[in-house]
Amino acid sequence: MQKTYSLTHLQELEAEAIYVLREVAAQFERVGLLFSGGKDSIVVSHLARKAFFPAKLPFPLVHIDTGHNFPETIAFRDSYCRKIGAELIVGSVQESIDQGKVVEEKGYNASRNVLQTVTLLDTIEREKFDAVIGGARRDEEKARAKERFFSHRDEFGQWDPKNQRPELWNIFNGRKQFGEHFRVFPISNWTEMDVWQYILAENIELPSLYFSHQREVFARDGVLMAASDYIPRRDSEKVEKKVVRFRTIGDITCTGAVESAADSVEKIIAEVAASRTTERGTRADDKRSEAAMEDRKKDGYF
Repeated sequence: MQKTYSLTHLQELEAEAIYVLREVAAQFERVGLLFSGGKDSIVVSHLARKAFFPAKLPFPLVHIDTGHNFPETIAFRDSYCRKIGAELIVGSVQESIDQGKVVEEKGYNASRNVLQTVTLLDTIEREKFDAVIGGARRDEEKARAKERFFSHRDEFGQWDPKNQRPELWNIFNGRKQFGEHFRVFPISNWTEMDVWQYILAENIELPSLYFSHQREVFARDGVLMAASDYIPRRDSEKVEKKVVRFRTIGDITCTGAVESAADSVEKIIAEVAASRTTERGTRADDKRSEAAMEDRKKDGYF
């Protein structure tokens, strides 16, 4: 009698992501993996290592550095690349500012997050990437829910959500014209809970920011922001020490913390299960307008 095997939910998601990653390697010539130092990009890099084991990662990690990152993120990025033996390519927002390609925002709500788009597109052009892999998921935000696995970008790096290619039966169309490229999202079908359960199952190392720790913060518009020289404060915004953690990791100027005692992956999973706020609910950049994320993505954002 022939044996039948059934995969768990996480195993199915892992197999799907690995299949997508191998398709990218097969269809494109020059690929980069966008790496922010956040949990999703770490999981994607972990999946890529499994997809091509025992060979080394066949493409570089690409970090778009705003210059206003958490120090813990940069330290983790560098140690992680050394650990896995990956090539690291860094695109600098500060260089884009210095070259006059973008203008830095001013004021209390100033952020370099939007400026990353120009730096990203310049990095893609300089490195001649015809595909860049990202860790975006459809459950994160409504604009990202419109993405396909293979997201076509025109010669200007722009995305048209109304003109995407069908992906029937997991057949991915990577055909492009000269100067065009694709963004590829292998964990599109994962949820925040899936990511955390996979991190637990695979014992994946993460930056300390994800776990509860004492930090100086201040409240702004209902969100706890890290006290930093990069964020000007109003006189009414008082700094105090709280035990917090971060559900997402991005530019320090737009990434909020939540009060939490979750100091382990198991406790984070329990916290996520009980939460009624999305993980990007603490991201100030998503609150600038109703269509903030979609507008940025159309311009070439992650």
